[in-house]
Amino acid sequence: MLIGALLPVLAMAQSSQKAQPQRVPEYTYKVVREFPHDPSAFLQGLVYYDGFFYEGTGRHGESSLRKVRMETGEVVQRVNLPREYFGEGITICNNQIVQITWQSQTGFVYNLKDFHFLRQFTYPGEGWGLTTHGSEIYMSDGTPEIRVLDGNTLQEKHRIKVHDGATPITELNELEYVEGEIFANIWHTDRIARISPQTGKVLGWIDLTGLLSPIYRRDEEAVLNGIAYDPQKKRLFVTGKLWPKIFEIKIVPKKTS
Repeated sequence: MLIGALLPVLAMAQSSQKAQPQRVPEYTYKVVREFPHDPSAFLQGLVYYDGFFYEGTGRHGESSLRKVRMETGEVVQRVNLPREYFGEGITICNNQIVQITWQSQTGFVYNLKDFHFLRQFTYPGEGWGLTTHGSEIYMSDGTPEIRVLDGNTLQEKHRIKVHDGATPITELNELEYVEGEIFANIWHTDRIARISPQTGKVLGWIDLTGLLSPIYRRDEEAVLNGIAYDPQKKRLFVTGKLWPKIFEIKIVPKKTS
């Protein structure tokens, strides 16, 4: 009778263990190299392309699109946005640069080679971050949803709902497509979410705590916000708003105690 009584209890315990969701992997970093960066740039979007960084900066009256020499931080090409626009994320698609704005519901398209303005487009709601894969553009807006746009028409096709288990992940900011995943800064944190573009599931968390010394983060908005990837050399770059450096980092699994 005792053994028979224990069997249902053991079965319930095993069932409870199976029901527990798997913990999402966590990662930390190693710094590979540091690059100089304009500490006055309120960085909203970062892209690596053909040996240069391309940056979108924000704040009214300070918003711009820039081409930056990696080794020196020198701005070699620049176009300023009108004062009424607060610049946000950028991406490169079809040899064009796409830049969105925060609350103006307006985006701009430029020729990649010479920054010649080509056209503007509109979208509902706010604009935060952008990235590209193939003919599609991914756009964040501060909510748990990532919009998928047609890279040619810039019209919305559908949305991805981002979640860690049953928890929606809000305040997705700057984006980067990295080896089949979307990396997303979480605003006002030192964390990057690794997201499945197919399901919206968070596949892992990268903790970048301590990457930039607190002495350089005197402004409360000097937060982590910039991810770029070099697919040829497999290099990952990160930075933030008003940061004096861009870091090339290597992602490593976080040790658990």
